[in-house]
Amino acid sequence: MLAFLPCMKALTIAGSDSGGGAGIQADLKTFAALGIHGSSVITAITAQNSKEVTAVCNTPLPIIKAQIDAVLSDIGCDAIKIGMLSNAAIIATVASCLKDVSVPIVLDPVMVAASGAKLLEDSAIAALKKSLFPSATIVTPNVHEASVLVGYEIQNRDDIKKAAADILKLGCKSALMKGSHLNTKEVLDYFTDGKEEFSLTKKRIPKEGHGTGCTLSSAIAAYLAKGESLADAVKKAITYTQNALEHGYKAGSQNYVLNHFWQTNDTF
Repeated sequence: MLAFLPCMKALTIAGSDSGGGAGIQADLKTFAALGIHGSSVITAITAQNSKEVTAVCNTPLPIIKAQIDAVLSDIGCDAIKIGMLSNAAIIATVASCLKDVSVPIVLDPVMVAASGAKLLEDSAIAALKKSLFPSATIVTPNVHEASVLVGYEIQNRDDIKKAAADILKLGCKSALMKGSHLNTKEVLDYFTDGKEEFSLTKKRIPKEGHGTGCTLSSAIAAYLAKGESLADAVKKAITYTQNALEHGYKAGSQNYVLNHFWQTNDTF
């Protein structure tokens, strides 16, 4: 039985995945698996499955604002995870609503789905960096996203460290660089806040996961909501996500869905 910690709450601001593998669905499953009450703000409705994204409908800006206001005015939260924000207007709305929030913010700069579909307009990248990076406790890009953010291609471990330092210059307090897309035998994740840094190397799991980035960022938020230090939250979240992928299963015909409840249920 999952034990929910009294008053430990996290908020996810992201898109909905009709296939249940990524986005809001992955975030809420992660929160629940880690014993945190999860609230949600849906920024877009996507039609997708294990193979592709077939349609995207952005949530009207007043509804995004109303969702955030409703949660923060009553339930509140101990940490926030931000995922898919598809255009500059949505980014500006979210940034405005969170300007007085003092809890940790985990920003996952979602740009492309696992299927390859674009989830962030090119014109919104500058807005994302200007409006939300300075508020972020940690930013969690994969190497493709990081390459877009810093303006050069990331090909190896030295590039990862250089890019992390450049991302810190955008105003965020720390960066976690996810190296799973590099063509290496093992996967390197690199964390830095400009003072403390560490690398974690893990085995490459032969499964193409759907929602791994969403799960990792929401797991960091969950551990921060529990009061973990940032470094410990990152390390525990990586371990949790790695195990969820290792125990992952196929709900559709292509990408694997993570088993968020791998610690209590492995019946898939």
